[in-house]
Amino acid sequence: MSRETALDNSSDATDASLRQILQDVLGISAERAAAFDADTGLFGHLPELDSMAVAGLLTEIEDRLAIVIEDDEVDGEMLETYGGLLDFVRAKCNAG
Repeated sequence: MSRETALDNSSDATDASLRQILQDVLGISAERAAAFDADTGLFGHLPELDSMAVAGLLTEIEDRLAIVIEDDEVDGEMLETYGGLLDFVRAKCNAG
């Protein structure tokens, strides 16, 4: 499934959960989070998502979605765009 196709389904529970987590952890508005598309830059593009916020974001994703993210799975590519993060989270949810 391509990122564009993945993001077309606005009723997707994982997508909705991830947007809510980003709102809560980064303190961004619902409107701003709703505007994210597959190519929206995250780490290095959102001033709210600094290295300290990454740890909180990953912990919150683990807690809310009942997944485990290993340290060696975290890389810049996964955090580069919203689509990359969503693909990663979906894969983790489907694997567990």
